[in-house]
Amino acid sequence: MSDKLEVKFLKLPHFQDLPLPQYATIGSAGMDLYAAVENDVVIGTMTRKLISTGIAIELPVGYEAQIRSRSGLSMKYGVTVLNSPGTIDSDYRGEIGIVLMNFSTEDFIVTRGMRIAQMVIANVVTCRPVAAVSLSDTDRADGGFGSTGYKSQ
Repeated sequence: MSDKLEVKFLKLPHFQDLPLPQYATIGSAGMDLYAAVENDVVIGTMTRKLISTGIAIELPVGYEAQIRSRSGLSMKYGVTVLNSPGTIDSDYRGEIGIVLMNFSTEDFIVTRGMRIAQMVIANVVTCRPVAAVSLSDTDRADGGFGSTGYKSQ
């Protein structure tokens, strides 16, 4: 389709034989990102590691790339993207790195070409902060964590 946003991907030297990020299905919101590691990387229990993807991107102004966990890695292995969703800004041109955290009780091994995260391209709305002396009132007001309850009424 011609109405899709065009995003440039730069293949870095250690990317070599890996595929560009791609959507697994026609309805996928996120593209799979692959581990561009030269050797297996062991992530010990309750440990985090920065994993290389071997790519850099050029996003148009007004967009971001959100880096998210893959549900299968989270559910099956307890491995998640630690700062999910991570944000890749439109002016960043460096390599995309994925911070994986192993919350399981067993070591997790990242191998070359493994699908380690997903990337969602999203519009960004910026704001102009305005100092205020008061805010409008709502039913919730300043009720914070858990203030709306956890059971249906």
